[in-house]
Amino acid sequence: MPRVPRRPSDEARRGAYKPPGVDAARSRRRREDRLLALRRRNRDAGLFKRRREEPSLTPAPVVSPSDAAADATAPPPSSEPSSLPSSPPPADALRAAADAELEGLSEMVDKVWSDDAATQLEATVQFRKLLSDGKNSTMIKIIRADVLPRFAEFLSRQRPPQLQMEAAWVLTNIAASDYTLLVAECGAVPRLVELLESPDANIRHQATWALGNIAADMPSCREIVLDHGAVTPLLAQFKEDMKVSVLRTATWALSNLCFGKLPAEVQVKPILEIVSLLIHSADEKILADACWALYYICDGVEGGIQDALDAGVCPQLVKLLMHASANILLPVIMSLARISAGDDTQVQVIVEQGILPCLAQLLARNYPKIIKKQACLIVSNITAGSKDQIQTSETDLKKEAAWAISNAASGGSSDQIQYLVSRGCLEPLCNVLKYQDVDLVYTCLEGLQNILEEGDIGKQRNESAMNPYAQFILENGGLDNLEDLQDFDNDAVYKLAMKLLERYWDEEVSDDANLTASKDHPAENVETVQPEDTAQPPVAASSVDGTE
Repeated sequence: MPRVPRRPSDEARRGAYKPPGVDAARSRRRREDRLLALRRRNRDAGLFKRRREEPSLTPAPVVSPSDAAADATAPPPSSEPSSLPSSPPPADALRAAADAELEGLSEMVDKVWSDDAATQLEATVQFRKLLSDGKNSTMIKIIRADVLPRFAEFLSRQRPPQLQMEAAWVLTNIAASDYTLLVAECGAVPRLVELLESPDANIRHQATWALGNIAADMPSCREIVLDHGAVTPLLAQFKEDMKVSVLRTATWALSNLCFGKLPAEVQVKPILEIVSLLIHSADEKILADACWALYYICDGVEGGIQDALDAGVCPQLVKLLMHASANILLPVIMSLARISAGDDTQVQVIVEQGILPCLAQLLARNYPKIIKKQACLIVSNITAGSKDQIQTSETDLKKEAAWAISNAASGGSSDQIQYLVSRGCLEPLCNVLKYQDVDLVYTCLEGLQNILEEGDIGKQRNESAMNPYAQFILENGGLDNLEDLQDFDNDAVYKLAMKLLERYWDEEVSDDANLTASKDHPAENVETVQPEDTAQPPVAASSVDGTE
């Protein structure tokens, strides 16, 4: 009997994927894949897998790639096995019956291996019902019974008609457990791929579901599915008039196949032809999974960014930045961040689609940290682009970039502020102070205030004598721009600028004022030498901010 395999460690799973690298020739090519690693760890807990539940029980929460943060359940199958009663018994009674059947496991195994087709079907249905409890102990006992190869064999049986469906259902739920590799290696995959071309729509749906679970487990399982040519027949499913529940399953399975690094022999363009249509779906589950598939292709396929651009996905991706759901925004903005790490021509495509105004609005809203961080990354990548992209004569474009950075700085958390500064946002923020737009300049000042306050925290933590961010602004000419705001024709801007000047650069401002006074009134600068014992004490310095 086969032994229960040891699960690969997190380190082994992460080792299958290369961490993001830095292209020294282009500072913007700093890829943000920490979320990908998190999703990989979550997948180990089964978040990429789906169990098909018994219709008589309350469906357990099911999380597909798009539903990690949402309350969702697996869509019910389009039709149920004919052997199920029309009025199912209570859940407690069903579980009690399952416990009783587990005690007769040996008899069920004998029935599965019998030569009578009706007996085989009866035993397969019993196994499927046993698996409905989702208990790991039940799963282990069934696996040790060494019946998986028999269920894989049933996938090729067309008589009785229901046997293929029941066997696929059993294998789907086992593949949703920690023992997916056993399903992948028992001979089921090539038969499941064949069932994608079955004339029975329910069987095609179940085969898609099973293959999606197998592909979700680990790279070796996904490679087995890909090696047996699952992509082409899976894509063929999308050409039919599909029910929404079936389309959800097919899109989810496709995103699982695209996860990670796709082999060179897999044709990406046919996948993108389907994905470019799916990202227009009104169904959020389909839309999110399609966007994740697009991100995986952009990130894990050589030339994937250009292939995605050639498929015409950019206009819709930029529009989706205005979507209300964070479950949609995350894969969308990660796809765009990956595109923004491409070459200058590729970056220009998303700039021309109006991404900066969308990012400016997004950064002003209350979205999760990871989404805002990706938005900041895109802005940083664009501002690190070619001379035309940095020094564009289009004032509106520069203004939208300024809004995006200012909103990110003014509303950012501590981690976001540190990230923005590390990406070099201080200098462009100081340049924004030269604009005549009252709202923009005020938002920029709020951003600088937020950054400087974070610098104070770092100053105290490191027991430093100087706020590092204040020093940077001083050394890069930002102080001059702040001082110029004393003549700005707006009281709110004037007051906030003066508050920052007095709090962080009071000494420099005082020195400048004294120097100006000495130039304007040189005669008043002549010192009167007094005897040491009659020297006057220095005037006490005023507080940093008299209002605080």
